[in-house]
Amino acid sequence: MADPSVLADLLKGGWKTAPFEPFRDGVEICRLGGDPAGASVALLRYRPGASVPLHEHAGLETVVVLDGSQSDERGLYRAGTIAINPAGTRHSVRSEEGCVVLIQWEKPVRILGEG
Repeated sequence: MADPSVLADLLKGGWKTAPFEPFRDGVEICRLGGDPAGASVALLRYRPGASVPLHEHAGLETVVVLDGSQSDERGLYRAGTIAINPAGTRHSVRSEEGCVVLIQWEKPVRILGEG
């Protein structure tokens, strides 16, 4: 069994010292636990203007916006918002101002379109 991860003061910017690495164009990831091929928990940091193209969720995804804002076809989500995307839902994500989110997913998403 893997050691548990602890990252303190997330709501006060504790994510600023987290070890992020490239994930997608304009998006960085800090993996907190789980399996990249299965259920995972991570921080994602979007640069201003970054986006993730249309994708479908194979399992439940839960997103908590910690800083900045992101949007999808349903609306704009500012810091403090939780968004829950059940299996089978589709959307694209964009962050005009940049953001940091805490994200949990049961299974990786399936990208449906680029751009």
